[in-house]
This record gives sequence, structure tokens and C-alpha cells, in this order.
Amino acid sequence: MAKQTNTNPFFNFDVTKMMTEFDPSKMADEFTKLAGNYKMPTMDIEAIMASQRKNIEALTAANKAAAEGMQKVSSRQAQILQEALDEATKSFADFSKSGNPSETASKQAEVYKAAFEKALANMSELADMVTKSSTEATTLVNARITESLEEIKALSAKIAK
Repeated sequence: MAKQTNTNPFFNFDVTKMMTEFDPSKMADEFTKLAGNYKMPTMDIEAIMASQRKNIEALTAANKAAAEGMQKVSSRQAQILQEALDEATKSFADFSKSGNPSETASKQAEVYKAAFEKALANMSELADMVTKSSTEATTLVNARITESLEEIKALSAKIAK
């Protein structure tokens, strides 16, 4: 019987030879040469930190504006409620003085109409206050986003050089 030879290249692989030729310092040198061929961008950490600081300041200012706006709205709501209670108390006192039922009904209709018109005006006023507050906060954030995009653009141009 003839001796059979292996033609598969994986059976002829000598691991000990590969390990004796392995040199980590040579591998590191090759990697350094390869990395040297590519210019790696450097980051301006100070510029990034300054940008993040401005972001936080803008969010703080927006939050402050929103909180102040909501405080004004709630204060105005309390005033409106107090005015409504005062008017209701006065109206009930007037109704009790009137002895004529048709006169009382007429006064009640006038009071309800005036109260409805006043409520619509108050709702409009409060809606305007909320809109103004929201717009102020949004404007602060939008301005910072625009500024931040300009900073990123400038940083990118600086890195590209």
C-alpha cells in the first residue's frame, strides 16, 4: 500500500513556526507607521467645554423664563378668582335686596352675561401670557442652538485645516 500525502494546506500549518516569528514590537511599529499616514484630528477640549457651558446657561435661562412666566400666570389666575368671588358676593347681595322676581331675573341675566364676557377676556389674557412666556423660553433655546451650530461649523473647519 502506498503512503498517502496530505494535500490540505491546513494540515501542513506549523503553529510553532508562526509563534517564533511573532514580534509584538514589530507589530507596534507597523501600526505606528500606518497611523502616521493618516492625520488624526485633534479636539479642542476647551472649545467643547465652553460650548457645553453655554448650552447649560441657555437652558437655565429658558427654564427661568418659563418659571417666571408660569408664576405670573398663576398670580393672575389668583387675582381673577378673587375678583370673581368678590363680584359673585356683591351680585348675591344685590339679588337678595330685590323683591321683584322679574327684576331679579333681569339682573341675573346681566350678571351672567358680564361674567361670561369677563371670563372670555380673562382666558384670552391668560393664553397671551402663556404664549409670551413660551415664546421667550423657546427664543432663548433656539438662539443657543443656532449659536451652537455655528460653533460646530467653526470647530469642524479648524479640524479640517
